[in-house]
Amino acid sequence: MRTKYFDLIDQTFDFPQNEFHLREDHLFFHGIDLMRLIETYGTPLKFNYLPQISNNIQRAKGWFREAISNLGYSGNYYYSYCTKSNHFSFVLDEVLKNDVHIETSSAFDIDIVRNLYNTGKLTQGKYVICNGYKPQQYIDNIAGLINEGNLNVIPVVDNTQELQDILAKTDRDIKIGIRIASEEEPKFEFYTSRLGIRYREIVPFYKAMLKDNPRVEVKMLHFFINTGINDTSYYWNELTKCLRIYSDLKKVCPSLDSLNIGGGFPIKKSLAFDFDYAYMVREILTQVQRVCTDNDIPEPNIFTEFGSFTVGESGGAIFSVLHQKQQNDREKWNMIDSSFMTNLPDTWAINQRFIMLPINRWNDDYERVLLGGLTCDSDDYYNSEQHSNAIYLPKYDRNKKLYLGFFNTGAYQETIGGFGGLKHCLIPEPKHILIKRDENGKLQTELFSEEQTAADYLRILGY
Repeated sequence: MRTKYFDLIDQTFDFPQNEFHLREDHLFFHGIDLMRLIETYGTPLKFNYLPQISNNIQRAKGWFREAISNLGYSGNYYYSYCTKSNHFSFVLDEVLKNDVHIETSSAFDIDIVRNLYNTGKLTQGKYVICNGYKPQQYIDNIAGLINEGNLNVIPVVDNTQELQDILAKTDRDIKIGIRIASEEEPKFEFYTSRLGIRYREIVPFYKAMLKDNPRVEVKMLHFFINTGINDTSYYWNELTKCLRIYSDLKKVCPSLDSLNIGGGFPIKKSLAFDFDYAYMVREILTQVQRVCTDNDIPEPNIFTEFGSFTVGESGGAIFSVLHQKQQNDREKWNMIDSSFMTNLPDTWAINQRFIMLPINRWNDDYERVLLGGLTCDSDDYYNSEQHSNAIYLPKYDRNKKLYLGFFNTGAYQETIGGFGGLKHCLIPEPKHILIKRDENGKLQTELFSEEQTAADYLRILGY
């Protein structure tokens, strides 16, 4: 009878996979010995494997390069990184090794952009796409960046007033984009995105306020839907409507030459994940090309703003099981040495599932369990994987420590969780390490931040 944890995984998924394999009953991630990591740094522990950031950027560039070549597509492709996914300097340092551009979402993003430019990491002429609703500080910072003249700044207009506010803050001519307020998926509680200008108002807006304004050049139409890029009738329907608007606007606006299709490439959240990225890229460009041919207009440059796809698969978190509680005949709770709500907040906020695997004891028998965090909140738990309605792990044994890994957690978890700040029930921020490879491919680890201490919390709280 096949009752070991390895047997469960082996008969459920294709395993090993590109990033996961076993050696002597221990899990390795991209060749990283996770047990050695635990022995060196302890748990709870967060890490970022930085080479995966460059790897994903180059994969996406390759898919677009291949599709453009095969289709004879005449526009260029520009990869932009969506900074809100992960603002840390170690992420931007790795991202900018790959000849990419930047997309911003708020006022302080512009200060990061300035820092990157002043240190030579973001080079002259790179695009800075300024998205989001723009309060006065954001407007001021964008205008300041335009006035400096070092970067190719394109504010994406979210509403008609923003344009007037930016023009009032600069004497320079400006290039802008216009964001479409896309319709949301039918299951949403509202019909239209709060961001952008409605479909039917875009061409009238251009004719009334932009066409005869010598200081403004419309370069980009921006399209993004909340559910991301997926092979669904909803996505293709919204893309079709976007391309119709692009065609209508291009016919009256000769300067328009770029289509920004936003971000939203899915990332691997289960061992069963299967997504044909190359097909999606090819099909999107095919649809754009067809509409341009039908309307006798040039094919636009394509911009993307991949955030989670860029950085998500670089991140991980490792916890240990402290204790098991048998709460009734069917429910066993494995208590971890951290909190899901505070350190993997998307598991609580949007029921996000990450790849969860034990680090050790793969040759032990398994059992069905629930996972509980350390806060006193009843919502601090993790109880299902995408492939089933339960979690199975090696059987709890108080004499044999069990370690758990959550993988592909590199997007949003630190910013939503409030890195370095207060946490629910004062659960500390885990130790955080960076993993790199040197020029010979040898792994190197670096401590980015220590685990929060009581002194850290007392200082924040004013004691």
